[in-house]
Amino acid sequence: MNPFSLSSLTPLSYSLSFVSLRFLSPSFPTKFSSFRLTFRARTMASHIVGYPRMGPKRELKFALESFWDGKITAEELRKVASGLRASIWKEMSGAGIKYIPSNTFSYYDQVLDTTAMIGAVPPRYGWNGREIGFDVYFSMARGNDTVPAMEMTKWFDTNYHYIVPELGPDMKFTYSSHKAIDEYKEAKALGLETVPVLIGPVSYLLLSKPAKGIDKSFPPLSLLDKILPVYKAVISELKAAGALWIQFDEPKIVMDLDAHQLHAFAQAYSELESSLSGLNVLIETYFADVPAEAYKTLTSLKGVTAFGFDLVRGTKTLDLIKGGFPSGKYLFAGVVDGRNIWANDLGSSLSTLQALEGIVGRDKLVVSTSCSLLHTAVDLLNETKLDAELKSWLAFAAQKIVEVNALAKALMGHKDEAFFSANVAAHASRKSSPRVTNEAVQKAAAALKGSDNRRATNVSARLEAQQKKLNLPLLPTTTIGSFPQTMELRRVRREYKGDKISEDGYVKAIKEEIGKVVELQEELDIDVLVHGEPERNDMVEYFGEQLSGFAFTVNGWVQSYGSP
Repeated sequence: MNPFSLSSLTPLSYSLSFVSLRFLSPSFPTKFSSFRLTFRARTMASHIVGYPRMGPKRELKFALESFWDGKITAEELRKVASGLRASIWKEMSGAGIKYIPSNTFSYYDQVLDTTAMIGAVPPRYGWNGREIGFDVYFSMARGNDTVPAMEMTKWFDTNYHYIVPELGPDMKFTYSSHKAIDEYKEAKALGLETVPVLIGPVSYLLLSKPAKGIDKSFPPLSLLDKILPVYKAVISELKAAGALWIQFDEPKIVMDLDAHQLHAFAQAYSELESSLSGLNVLIETYFADVPAEAYKTLTSLKGVTAFGFDLVRGTKTLDLIKGGFPSGKYLFAGVVDGRNIWANDLGSSLSTLQALEGIVGRDKLVVSTSCSLLHTAVDLLNETKLDAELKSWLAFAAQKIVEVNALAKALMGHKDEAFFSANVAAHASRKSSPRVTNEAVQKAAAALKGSDNRRATNVSARLEAQQKKLNLPLLPTTTIGSFPQTMELRRVRREYKGDKISEDGYVKAIKEEIGKVVELQEELDIDVLVHGEPERNDMVEYFGEQLSGFAFTVNGWVQSYGSP
């Protein structure tokens, strides 16, 4: 069995075909009829918190940059985006995922999407108060000819960066981007039921900062009552469109919050309770353990149907769940790591799930990812240069979907023994492989002494020897070391990677570039010359390629910010 195949893990289906029935009646002649009865087994209780939006080969990146350069229209950009969304939803549906997220796609950033949704546009962008389009949206993200972009900062402890909302006491909020409802309807038109995802109101405010000119002591959380009417309007539209579930991402609850901040969660969801009536409500948390006091607050929220936890980084949260979980509520158990590229230990995860099943019951347990898969690469199938052994150790977003569903099936008593056995073999291979465990390196490290990290000579002696050899002036000049990667260099490297020129031809071109760089430095009378590093591609990638224990992907891109 191919461990990366989606088709092998779709929900079970059954059919009875051409069943003949005889109807006997004194007043009617004997009739024969046939019919086809087809039904599907219950969809496995599986969920994905979110998914990479860049596309398997960075289709969104290239479309965005073409749009910004004026090479394609807004409509053409939207067409690329809708195609990516459809492929993501269909992939999850095809893998048997029951709770498929929508509104996790973004042209730039999910927090910026929320800023647009509630109309929290800083005045400098000259917004006219209507539905926010690409002009205002991308101006907030990237700035324009006259005003700077909004600040960007790290999304918790990931390498992703979000656009920080700028708020003040006089900010007026209005429903200004219907993206969540539009994408829900878009999926529904494809015959797919999804779970619309919103950044929760409390986390949004706690992720914000006072706008320029506003006292730094201003608490954005004081605006909670003002933004909730917008959330109510969004919820109302989703209900009217037929949504069954809604997911609020509230990751800030894993932080050390004070009593006032924790109370804001209770206040917000109490206020939203009547609007949420008739919907199943999932509060999703991730990236860390939920502190004990926050866990009490969270699991006591009104109108909430389900709670999602990161059980990869949140091992203490598992103890809190075992100590008490609200009766009748769903537990979305994040056991598949959304933040790395390694294959899940399926046996260990299944044991965790079975323990949780004894607490909440099978019908209330949903297998999920620990967080959005935004933080991992898209699809391992696009990695044609990695060998089979290495690929067996890995799982990108597409493969993690398969893992989630495999665990859900196993929990329901439909364990795919071949898939689980291949997983056990892969983990054993990685653990014992000399590519991972290098005895020579271990011995060398063990033999190190405390004195080995100190030089045998002092600084003054080294400076004297250096001066005798180089005869440098008092203030010598040099450069950082890297010269620009010219268009010609990039062309030669592409041709070499594409086997269009030989290695000798490539080396010759590199040496010619080094000669030009050295000649330029001599003309400028630079004292300490560099060769310009024309042979390297990405700085980290190049040095990693020279070391054992590293492997590099072709399409293993992970979004850090903005244009993927």
